[in-house]
Amino acid sequence: MADPPPARGAGRARAVWQLLVGPPRPVGRGTAKDRITPIEGLSALSLDALTSVAYGPEAIILVLAVAGAGALHLVLPVTVAIVGLLAILVFSYRQVIDAYPMGGGAYAVSRANFGAHTSLVAAAALVVDYTLTVAVSIAAGVASLQSAFPGLAGATVPLCLGILLLITVLNLRGLGETARAFLLPTMVFIVGLLAIIAVGLVHPLGLGQAPLGTSQLPTTGVKAVTFLLVLKAFSAGCSALTGVEAIANGVPLFREPRVVRAKRTEMLLGLILGAMLLGLAVLATRWNIGPRTGQTVLSQIMAMAVGRSWAYYLVSVTITIVLALAANTSFGGLPVLASLVARDNYLPHFFSMRGDRQVFSNGIAVLAVLAGVLLVVVGGNTNTLIPLFAIGVFIGFTLSQAGLVVHWRRQRPPGWRRRAAVNGLGACITAVATVVFLISKFTEGAWVVVIAIPAFIVLFLRIHAYYERARALLAFDRTPPKPEPKHTLVIVPVNRVSRLTEHALCEAESLGQEVVAVTVVLRDGDEGNRWAERFRRQWRRWDPGVPLTVLRTEYASVVHPIVEFIDQMRAERPDDQLVVLIPVVRPDKLRYRVLHNQTDLVLSTALRSRDDVVVARVSTPLEPVGGMTGSPRERRTERTRPGNR
Repeated sequence: MADPPPARGAGRARAVWQLLVGPPRPVGRGTAKDRITPIEGLSALSLDALTSVAYGPEAIILVLAVAGAGALHLVLPVTVAIVGLLAILVFSYRQVIDAYPMGGGAYAVSRANFGAHTSLVAAAALVVDYTLTVAVSIAAGVASLQSAFPGLAGATVPLCLGILLLITVLNLRGLGETARAFLLPTMVFIVGLLAIIAVGLVHPLGLGQAPLGTSQLPTTGVKAVTFLLVLKAFSAGCSALTGVEAIANGVPLFREPRVVRAKRTEMLLGLILGAMLLGLAVLATRWNIGPRTGQTVLSQIMAMAVGRSWAYYLVSVTITIVLALAANTSFGGLPVLASLVARDNYLPHFFSMRGDRQVFSNGIAVLAVLAGVLLVVVGGNTNTLIPLFAIGVFIGFTLSQAGLVVHWRRQRPPGWRRRAAVNGLGACITAVATVVFLISKFTEGAWVVVIAIPAFIVLFLRIHAYYERARALLAFDRTPPKPEPKHTLVIVPVNRVSRLTEHALCEAESLGQEVVAVTVVLRDGDEGNRWAERFRRQWRRWDPGVPLTVLRTEYASVVHPIVEFIDQMRAERPDDQLVVLIPVVRPDKLRYRVLHNQTDLVLSTALRSRDDVVVARVSTPLEPVGGMTGSPRERRTERTRPGNR
């Protein structure tokens, strides 16, 4: 039997929601349509890494600049070292994709090779990193937009939240649609920036133009170039590697063959990002690029390569767009990671459930809320977020690399020693970078990450402990005895003879062997007595075949006497199943619901903690009798007994 159409208000709200995110998709066809290709993987899962060229090289230069212009020649060697680490990471994560095709990245590797507790460190670090990635990317995009349009300077937080809302809705529609929507600006960004780098390397067009802004290179108080300074510059530049792991986390999002396509995307990311970083480092060294007021390092290089021409402005606007859209990397990675952690009982199980659009909509929504709160707290200020950035992902890098070393030692495939050596080197380098990150940025805000990661681990363990206790108490691993039927007494609160009452009693008789109707009146007072007597006469004339019990009270609330009556029935009938069936009116429009009394909500709340009573609601649609078809028993009943919601 089909359900009747929903109330008009609810139907209108659902129509608006489907207009935003699209109609529901069948399981097979929906998920297949939403899978992504390697090229789409660049826009869906790689924008975080690709757009890091906007702040990675600048982070190196800002650290080296404290030693004066003479230290800027180290930009290229430091970048070469970072690109070498990028090659190791790409090589490593391609192996992760092969070994763990269900996704999860560092979490899956750590769980398989180090155990559950170590994997929780990776999961917590990635949750923190993904949340920060969303906030940093959107804040950086808005900051770039405000640089081009100063009139927007006072609307930082609304702009951030607006972009966050747009990206969230697109991801709720499905990652495939999001990837295709972001593909054009991604391609313009990649092709445009590589073309500008090529022009700068071959025949720069804007060398004669005077640079904007004032140089911030120190002329006094210059520090000596030390190994620690170079190490700090290397660690700062490693922020350009954030997002490399997202593809391995999101392998299930690719079309079949998933492993082949995911590895292809990882390789494309490594080649494009490596070429960009090296090209920018060569040009920065050749032109002695240093920090300048109001100008980013990337903007200076682009201006000197092609001049402030249409190409400069086109790529600049595209960078602004893709910086904001880089948040999409987290929306592709975190929901999949959360579903795996939930499957292992360390997060609520609703994270492993797909929505109508066959996406992990709960993970998407929670990530949006966390990032939104973070953006509001820091006022959309990128500089406040940057010190927290990249620490979480480098913890994941270290654990995944070290986990692969253990994996190769256990599996011992051909060439395992070479692979283990490469992964071991990568683990050492990323571990050193993590330590330098923590030490150098601790007082600048990194202490927040140091607190947040253990806090998430404690949360995971508490959730897991609850699920284990529930498993033991509910005897999931044992066969329960055969169920024994009980005599059922259905209690129906009523207040007048009406179609609502008739519908409720009809449903009640279908639920149990015995039904009793109860009504509540004031204990004292002539008006209460007259009302009770009049109601009894109406009941006798109607003669529904159900006894009526009048409960008297001195108070205004009807809940307390009904609960006392239930307690009395429980004491008299300890072996019976008690069902409280609450009649409710279902208006034809959602906005009219507030016009009816909320007795069902109050009574349901009062009985919610009772495990000896089944609480149910039966709704009667508010429509002309002629518009109702079938018998009352064929009308809609909304039952809230456990397991039926």
